[in-house]
Amino acid sequence: MDELIIKISELYLKYGIKSVTMDDVSRHLCISKKTLYQYFKDKDDLVKKVVTYYLTNQECEEQSLHNDKYNAIDILLVMSKYLANKIKEMNPSVNYDLQKYHPESWKILAEYRHNHVFDQIKLNMIEGIKQGLYRDDLNIDLISTFYLFRTEKAMDDNFFQIKDYSFEEIFNTMFIYHIRAIANEKGLKYLDEKIKNEKLN
Repeated sequence: MDELIIKISELYLKYGIKSVTMDDVSRHLCISKKTLYQYFKDKDDLVKKVVTYYLTNQECEEQSLHNDKYNAIDILLVMSKYLANKIKEMNPSVNYDLQKYHPESWKILAEYRHNHVFDQIKLNMIEGIKQGLYRDDLNIDLISTFYLFRTEKAMDDNFFQIKDYSFEEIFNTMFIYHIRAIANEKGLKYLDEKIKNEKLN
């Protein structure tokens, strides 16, 4: 089942969701439609399972970033790059297709993004304060909400035009802007080193 979902998710990411029919899936996977419908009730069920698998896999990949090698600034930079790459490899129509044709799956994705981004940024600030990189007078919940809003807008097809900015530029700028706003002197010094070493601007 997982192998099927992985291959189908690759199709959706490449071509969008609406344009890929159950017949297309059947042909691409070299299985009969009868077999396909043994695993999935209909396309809506298929899309929901793909979204759920995608989010679970993303969470596992992100968890692997949390280790003693990285401080809070490192982790936020790696996560920003990871998110930019994920969006870059996604067909621009995916979000629209989900909203218009698969609202239940879109709700799952939107709620996950909302809650997950908020929780990750909140955790990052708590860790950064403990590590002596961020100021200890931060309104963590409010700043997490600001970051969440910016992230959601960055993923909004209507807000940014692809031709104007690359996703790397958008997320690198968000990262630098955010850290400059919350870091103490030690954190700012470390950030400047990261910008220079990683060529972020």
